[in-house]
Amino acid sequence: MEGEEVKRRRKESGDSHVNRLDDGCLMHIFSFLSPIPDRYNTALVCHRWCYLTCHPRLWLRVEKPTKSLTEPGVYPSLEAAISAARPGDTILIAGGGNHSASNIQIKKPLCLIGGGDLPDDTVLTCSRGSDSALEFLSTCKVANLTVRAELGCCLLHRRGRLTIERCILQCEENPLDYLSFPIMSTASSRSEALPPLLKGQQHGDCVTVSRTRIEGGAKAVWTGGNLVLQQVRAIYTRTAIFFWFKVGMQ
Repeated sequence: MEGEEVKRRRKESGDSHVNRLDDGCLMHIFSFLSPIPDRYNTALVCHRWCYLTCHPRLWLRVEKPTKSLTEPGVYPSLEAAISAARPGDTILIAGGGNHSASNIQIKKPLCLIGGGDLPDDTVLTCSRGSDSALEFLSTCKVANLTVRAELGCCLLHRRGRLTIERCILQCEENPLDYLSFPIMSTASSRSEALPPLLKGQQHGDCVTVSRTRIEGGAKAVWTGGNLVLQQVRAIYTRTAIFFWFKVGMQ
């Protein structure tokens, strides 16, 4: 009877087993959740869980400059967030507007995720005269984002394993669209020209694309190294075509 009474009191006070854990332990548990949608939904449970799931130890955020940026882990631009991020961090880019992204190099493993409900809620715009919006020199993931390039490419893959999931890649239509490619990869299996610390990493170089809409450009994918297009699948809808494919070593 005493045990039932204790359970009843705990239930009435909302003192569940998980809520008796300290903040560090809870944050460690939350770190295993996927940022979208699991960690995002977890933030809706209560104020404490919202604070822990939005902590900069779990992910960094890019907000518009018009908003208050006094919170730790919040940055006014994607470039600033990438510079401050540690290897393995997740960066949540606020939806509802355009963010500038021109020739941003990413040399550490990161995950970039759009914070909107749909990919076109969060837009990265690459200005004319830039080679690419984002240049990847490490294993990274890009999800739930729209990337637009006026001239050049949306995503430039140098090395590492790049995953593109549920995105929209757009190259503007213009007379020079033969110079535009939504995805470019220059990765090669030849490692003799690489510094010693990078040798042996090229075997894992690849680009994996899923549920992604690709528009404009001379070709959807251009490869200048030893990687080739494979495992192509497309689903046609009334308004768009969504692609699944991989660019890797045969």
